[in-house]
Amino acid sequence: MAEEGGGEEMDAVEKKAKENDGFRTMPFILGDLFTLPDAANDFCDRIANVGFSSNLISYLTLQLHLPLVEASNIITNFNGTANLTLLIGGLVADSWAGRFWTITSGSVMYQLGMVFLTLSAVVPSLSPPPCAKNATGCQRASSSQIAVLYLSLLCTSIGTGGTRPCIMAFGADQLELDAHGRPRDAKPMWSFFNIYFFGIELAKLTAATAVVYVQENVGWGWGLGIPTLTMLAAVIAFVSGYSLYVRLPPGESPLVRLAQVTAAAFKKRRAAVPDPSLLYQDKDLDAGISTTGRLLHTDQLKFLDKAAIVTAGDMLPSGEAKLWRLSTVHRVEELKPIMRMLPIWAATILLVTSGSHNGSFAIQQARTMDRDISPRFKIPPAMLIFTNVTMLLTLTVYDRVLVRALRRHTGHPTGITHLQRTGVGMTLAMLANAVAAAVERRRRSVAAASGLLDAPEATVPMSVFWLVPQYAIHGVADAFMDVGRMEFLYDQAPESLLSTAAALYWLTNSMGSYLGTLLVTIVHAKTRRSGQWLQDNLNRGKLDNYYWLVAALQVLNLVYYFLCVKYYTFKTLETVGDDKEVELDHVNGDDYAKKGAEASFR
Repeated sequence: MAEEGGGEEMDAVEKKAKENDGFRTMPFILGDLFTLPDAANDFCDRIANVGFSSNLISYLTLQLHLPLVEASNIITNFNGTANLTLLIGGLVADSWAGRFWTITSGSVMYQLGMVFLTLSAVVPSLSPPPCAKNATGCQRASSSQIAVLYLSLLCTSIGTGGTRPCIMAFGADQLELDAHGRPRDAKPMWSFFNIYFFGIELAKLTAATAVVYVQENVGWGWGLGIPTLTMLAAVIAFVSGYSLYVRLPPGESPLVRLAQVTAAAFKKRRAAVPDPSLLYQDKDLDAGISTTGRLLHTDQLKFLDKAAIVTAGDMLPSGEAKLWRLSTVHRVEELKPIMRMLPIWAATILLVTSGSHNGSFAIQQARTMDRDISPRFKIPPAMLIFTNVTMLLTLTVYDRVLVRALRRHTGHPTGITHLQRTGVGMTLAMLANAVAAAVERRRRSVAAASGLLDAPEATVPMSVFWLVPQYAIHGVADAFMDVGRMEFLYDQAPESLLSTAAALYWLTNSMGSYLGTLLVTIVHAKTRRSGQWLQDNLNRGKLDNYYWLVAALQVLNLVYYFLCVKYYTFKTLETVGDDKEVELDHVNGDDYAKKGAEASFR
């Protein structure tokens, strides 16, 4: 009996240890700030990223002497390229290298980019000479100096593609899986994504205050050197946790499976779809890509079901399926959620476009305004931290207060659904641009009344704190929008495509940034004759008209989003237990999500 009791004690200790494994790894991934898995790498990565990107418009215009529109387009193109590489990084992690090694290699590449950028600020030959006093024009950066800039931005873009799409999924693995890659019995009670974005915003806040202050008041050598050293610390911290991580091996390429489904459906395009119960199933074949349950058949996108129709010549003599001719229902249903998510995913692109000017035009607005706090302290134009502060506060209040209050009224575990949360964020982002337009109109009128229309370097007698409302509303909008759309993508994507789902989130940022470049380019070209909206001299420009244009586009986009939500079908899983299969909705663990979303947006 003693041995039996001792065995039970050991089992209990072992179970407890396994439950805590995920938490032991969080400080290495998200940072020592939280006692959750996987923080230092991403926290330091964001300090490094925001440390140079948040004030990049100042570096390009004041140090490299580039025109405002060209500098703005460089930033949005850089953001677009950086986020586009995330899709490639997600696919590499899912199908070839695994998440750990993809994050590691991406971090090293990012470090190289930061080193090149720092050298461009420190080595005199890599930047143009300072502007002479009372000079009418400044010497623009040469083509070779611009090439060094592009090389550093390219390296950081590639590095971002390796880290950002994997870090969230890798962190979630530490919480949800045991040391053998099996789902844990007990899952944390709070939202991993809320905490993840809280950590990101805290890192941004640190960079947008301390690092930007150094750049403006000490110099760009130290201002870029600090983020470079921070990124080095991130790489060391992440690699040092190697032995503690749950490291899932990469599976077969998800893109290959999706291509096989598409090819099989096309080959059988003239076949009639039979009763769903007659479609091909193979639990053994799907075992490695359905550890949390197989996807159940849905009635949407029925033409893809033809890939699971068994016809002559579809099977090998061994009894195995020819996967380019025949797919299982689970594999067909892997493709369907991706296709169903795309319309909603596309609706969020304009959200990124609407905020893309915060890192360029809004900073230049702030540079023209009164930024004095005291005779000895002036707020740097890129140190408008109110977006970060309000997002941090909103995330805290949302997770601790709002969810509980809403839960009592809706009965939904998270208060409101992912799609409802995103819709609230889209509405607030539209309001933020309307406020930005009103504030800019006020700033120009003050400049005109002060006789400063032709004095772009002069300080307009209007406090920079007039910009606080638009930044604050953007922060609240981001707290709703960013977490909502990430949770939606992560929840609806098949388990074998989680890194790819995270990459889709960042691909939204890529498309939004490119759309921002396109919109600025079109507006700049079309308003040339009627009074250019976007000028180096903002006092003579009509930036408020640009903000109103973006707000109008957001109204149309919001209507489109509501229609997409109304007709969206959530994925379903089957779980196997006690020798019977149970069908359940896989959205927040119940069927409230779709009903709540439809009720809210009708």
